[in-house]
Amino acid sequence: MVDAYFTLRSISFRRSKQSPLFQGLNFEVLPNDQIGVIGGNGAGKTSLFHLMMGLLLPQAGDVFAFGQVCRNEKDFVPVRSQVGYLFQNSDDQLFCPTVEEDVSFGPLNLGMSHKEAREITSKTLNELGLSGFEKRITHHLSGGEKKLVALASILAMNPKVLLLDEPTNNLDDEAYKRLTDILKSLNISKVIISHDREFLSDLTEKTYRLEAGQLHLE
Repeated sequence: MVDAYFTLRSISFRRSKQSPLFQGLNFEVLPNDQIGVIGGNGAGKTSLFHLMMGLLLPQAGDVFAFGQVCRNEKDFVPVRSQVGYLFQNSDDQLFCPTVEEDVSFGPLNLGMSHKEAREITSKTLNELGLSGFEKRITHHLSGGEKKLVALASILAMNPKVLLLDEPTNNLDDEAYKRLTDILKSLNISKVIISHDREFLSDLTEKTYRLEAGQLHLE
């Protein structure tokens, strides 16, 4: 039996006095899974990722990550080094002055030397067609370039799973195709939130609709 990367079991969650966002939600991510998630605004798609990453904690149910139950911040710390979470807005993810500093931040946090971090940064940027971007000022980049740099910053940590939140938002046609081609080439488990059904059809093998606090296989 293959061990799941993530298992969410009977998850219930609500924000303060609002009606429940999730009620008994179950979800599983296995090695090599390519999963799409769709749903209306406010359905809880981003909150699902936040629960998987420990940025939110459920009121009931269990989050298992890489075989371990995770119930508090300490439990989730090792999980985050194995999961690449691409934010919906790249400006929320990129906070260093230069591209090189942004991409090397993760490897340095994992305990790599500065030399090792520079090498993995250069290699990752080259693989994404961003060779020579090391000294570029991050906030001067185009929207598509920022998205690719944000992707490089998580791939540099060699994650086992990618969680991608609306990765094609506000991309022009060229950046859209480039990002699609790169994601297709990555032999890694992916969960992709997107309103773009054509994109999900191209990148994923199964799609869930998040509706009324439950995930339904389409």
